[in-house]
Parts: sequence; C-alpha cells; structure tokens
Amino acid sequence: MFVPVVDSENRPLMPTTPSRAKRWICSGKATPFWKKGVFCVRLNVEPSNTDRQPIAVGIDPGSKREGFTVKSKSHTYLNIQTHAIDWVKDRVEVRRNMRRARRFRNTPCRQNRANRLVNKNRIPPSTKARWEWKLRIVNWLTLMFPISTFVVEDIKARTWQNGRKWNLSFSPLEVGKHWFYDQLRKIAHLEIRSGNDTYELRQNLGLKKSKQKLSNKFEAHCVDSWVLANWYALGHIHPDNTKLIEIVPLEFHRRQLHRLQHSWRPGPL
Repeated sequence: MFVPVVDSENRPLMPTTPSRAKRWICSGKATPFWKKGVFCVRLNVEPSNTDRQPIAVGIDPGSKREGFTVKSKSHTYLNIQTHAIDWVKDRVEVRRNMRRARRFRNTPCRQNRANRLVNKNRIPPSTKARWEWKLRIVNWLTLMFPISTFVVEDIKARTWQNGRKWNLSFSPLEVGKHWFYDQLRKIAHLEIRSGNDTYELRQNLGLKKSKQKLSNKFEAHCVDSWVLANWYALGHIHPDNTKLIEIVPLEFHRRQLHRLQHSWRPGPL
C-alpha cells in the first residue's frame, strides 16, 4: 500500500511508501491526516521533487457494484469497490404517490403547477444520482493523486424491447453517461473502451472475473478497473496489488412528512 502525499497547499504529489511517510511524520516534515478513510500526509516543507508520473484511473461501472483503480506504470496505488445508488427510483415513486394522495383530501392545497420539465434536456433523478455518485468518487481521488487520465468502460443501453427499436437519445443511461464523460473531460484526459475491449484485455493477461457480482473480492469488479488502468499505464502483467476498499454510500432521508404518514395522538387532559 502507498500513502498519498499533498504539498502545503493541498496539491497532490506522487504517493510514497508507509516507511518514508512515517519518517517524515517523526521528523516534522509532514503532518498526517485522513481523507474520508484514506491515510494521507501533508508536507510542511518544499518537496525535493515535483515530477509527476502519468497516473490512470480505471472505472468499471455497474448496476449494483462498481470498481475504481488508481495506477501508474510502477505501482497500483488504490482499488475501490463501491455500492451503486439504486434506491432513488423507488423513493421518487413513493413521494409521487404520497403527493397524489394528499391532493385528494378535502384540505386546502395549492393548484397543480404546469410541468416545467417538458422538452427540457434533463436527467432522471435515479440516473443522475448514479452518475453523480461516480463523479464524487472521482473528485475525491483527484484530491489525493495527480491523475492524468480516466479510462472508462463504455456501457450500452438496450435499444430493442418487445420487438421495437428505441432511440438512443431517449435512453436515460445514454444521457447520463454522456453527461459523466463531459464532466471527466473537464478534469483530465478521457479514454473510453468497450466491454469487448475489457474482455480481451482480461483474457490476454490470463485474468478471470468472478461470477459473484455482489462479493467484495478483487475479481468481482476491480479486476476490470485494474485492466483498464493497466492498458493505459502499462507496466504489469499480473496485478501487483489486490487489496481494495469497499465504500457504501449513505442514504439520507429528508422531507418525509412524519415518515410518510402523520399520526394523531391525543394530548394530556
């Protein structure tokens, strides 16, 4: 494992070994801190070398689990497996049903507003939450590593359903991923590889992907993200670091109207 390093102005530098980071801390050259669960050090002196090697981040999107790998030519710095946000669609449906139920009650209420989202270029809440979660992970990584390239496995929407061909522009998946790609291009260089490319790269290296998609093993999802990062950074024939960090997003509840149903309780007499 390597320790991320930032300078006195919190600009990311090349990671270092734990032993060197310990010497820096003991001598007062660096200050330890945690960046959302990852141990890092901040230099209190000017760095002796500011050269940065190309660092690639491989991203393997998924419906339930997702993989992220931070890798350079020499080392694999970090493997992350995250849980995808998949509860927004159900929460939006519950909110809609509760709102409709309130409008049928014999109580004063405002008139229905016109749909202001018609013919607007928008992303559905569930799709937007999924891709924003990936973007938050990416922004978190850029605070610790000098990332130069993102390599993403491109996912395709199913355009045939019940014998009918759907337009790709109407697919929330297609709209969401293009928004995500545009955001990544604002941060660093972006490379897009297809699922077949990832499969061929994995086969050429003799790696196998586990069929247990919900397991927290390296072979579940991080093997694909590692293959994508290694395709760009090169340097390894076999994974040099298979340890991973599992991240579960927090689910916040707000404006639930006394947990969906208001219960009346008589007060004291």
